Amino acid sequence: MINHMVQLVKQLSNKLSPNVYTSMQQQSGAARLSHLRQIQRELKHEDVLDRPLSELSFIIFDLETSGFYPDKGDNILSIGAIKMKGCDILEEEVFYSTVKCDKLPSSDILDLTGLTIEELTDAPLLVDVLGDFYTFIGHSTLVAHHAHHEKKFMSHATWQTLRTTFQHRILDTSFLTKIVTPTEKLVTLDECCAHYQIPVHVRHHALEDARVTAQLWQKNIHLAKDKGFETLRDVYTYLAKGRTAQL
Repeated sequence: MINHMVQLVKQLSNKLSPNVYTSMQQQSGAARLSHLRQIQRELKHEDVLDRPLSELSFIIFDLETSGFYPDKGDNILSIGAIKMKGCDILEEEVFYSTVKCDKLPSSDILDLTGLTIEELTDAPLLVDVLGDFYTFIGHSTLVAHHAHHEKKFMSHATWQTLRTTFQHRILDTSFLTKIVTPTEKLVTLDECCAHYQIPVHVRHHALEDARVTAQLWQKNIHLAKDKGFETLRDVYTYLAKGRTAQL
């Protein structure tokens, strides 16, 4: 049943529509880098800390990888993302791509993700996928569950392929979870979804995990606003006070 669902998601992901951002055009290396640097300049002028949460643009994303250590040869296998405007999930504004792998992952990883050797062999190169992904995210704030994993791989991949640093602000879902459910020990995405009664049909598919994470982020924004948190700065200030009190 799970394998059937994975195959169904793949078929839906591969049916391109005008609203699904895919690798349709190849950019030259110089043009790609120039575009990324323009995005990075815009990031420096983007005032996200004091804008209401309801007005911020978020990109909720997920990476499937062959392991946990990019500096030891583990690779990004696929990237999935969905846009949000404040509390609204923009269901049609999605990104999904597999990534060409010269070093194929273990059979355990293939079984876990549902990816196939054919998909990873025929997929676009990492440099092209990253170029398209950066165009998709623009200067939005990134959100991921267990974001340290995503940040580590994005930092490594961006430097290896584009020779520039990863500069986007990236928030972990726990950024809000720990202020709206402080007494709950919610760690895994499955635990969070169970707590919030978010239905989960397919796991370890980058786009589907991004969709579920977006629902989690959406619920936490609503709860944070109910508790009086209007901006990211409000949250940062509250969390900083909590850390100070523990010292």
